[in-house]
Amino acid sequence: MLKQHLQELQQQATPFYVYSLELLRQTLQLAKTEAAKYNYHVHYALKANANAPILAEMLQAGFGADCVSGNEVKRAIEGGFKPEHVVFAGVGKSDAEINYALDQDIFCFNCESKHELEILNELATAKGKTARIALRINPNVNANTHKYITTGLEENKFGINAWELESVLELLQTLPAIELIGIHFHIGSQITDLSVFKNLCTRVNEFQEWFLSRNITLPHINVGGGLGVDYYNPDDNLIPDFEAYFGLFNQFLEVRPGQQVHFELGRSLVAQCGTLISKVLYIKKGITTNFAILDAGMTELIRPALYQSYHQIENLTSEKPEEKYDVVGPICESSDCFRKAVILPETNRGDLVAIRTAGAYGEVMASGYNLREKANVIYL
Repeated sequence: MLKQHLQELQQQATPFYVYSLELLRQTLQLAKTEAAKYNYHVHYALKANANAPILAEMLQAGFGADCVSGNEVKRAIEGGFKPEHVVFAGVGKSDAEINYALDQDIFCFNCESKHELEILNELATAKGKTARIALRINPNVNANTHKYITTGLEENKFGINAWELESVLELLQTLPAIELIGIHFHIGSQITDLSVFKNLCTRVNEFQEWFLSRNITLPHINVGGGLGVDYYNPDDNLIPDFEAYFGLFNQFLEVRPGQQVHFELGRSLVAQCGTLISKVLYIKKGITTNFAILDAGMTELIRPALYQSYHQIENLTSEKPEEKYDVVGPICESSDCFRKAVILPETNRGDLVAIRTAGAYGEVMASGYNLREKANVIYL
């Protein structure tokens, strides 16, 4: 797809992000179709990519918004999402963020501690409002993913542990401005082993029984997101297997009559539609390797440095015999390396290099370190 637009790409100042809105629309349509089979509700996780054109496509698809900061709530609402389709999660919501969300009358706060519930009750009471909440429960399910993006183990900072639930229910009896409408789970990100979600369903079913045994019926179940994408062979798997994903929950999640099931999808919707385009500045001969030094670095895409994550790297403008390179950026950190020992066509100054599957947690995590300028953005 990128080589079809090579002439246009060569006219742009590098580095820049390029997004295929056509691929994004195809992805959203498939996700929407598969979720609709079971009347599942999908909320887009803004933390993956909060660009206005991306959000417009989510809105057009009929998805809600999953937010983890006050500014994400604001971006969603100003972008056209109805407050009743906005959920606000996050382990550290500030008073100002909570007050803004209360003023907007959002659908639900996903709450992660007893202390948060107490503060939310105080702030809602002061406004004469009732805050609808879901308890984010830590199910202690191993997501089998990178330790930095595993969020459902007891050792993680996220969620309320099972042994706390009894005292949480006792506390809720004393909080008149809080309305419990559901339970929420999110066990991690970039999960490619679907059996993990089966384990999650088992735990959700157990928690449902726990609440029912106390005569508490929950109208909403939010199972989070976490569905991974193929970073290694993006062209072979441009769109995740939403059919298998939603079908698994339909098979193993025990849904009560009248309950609504919610999902929070981010990476699986936007990762493959985005690519970071960079230009080769220098080729440097080392003792044991050649370095291809790009004009993009960890300031534009921090995932390889932060998570040691793999991204497919392609030279768009060379068809010469292959050589091996360490592909690095210009930042004053040894960790500013996209990947070592990359097999590429012979690469030279001025070649355009594509770093694939960068639509999620790419541009949105960019920094101004070394006083770097923000990368440009184009949409195809």
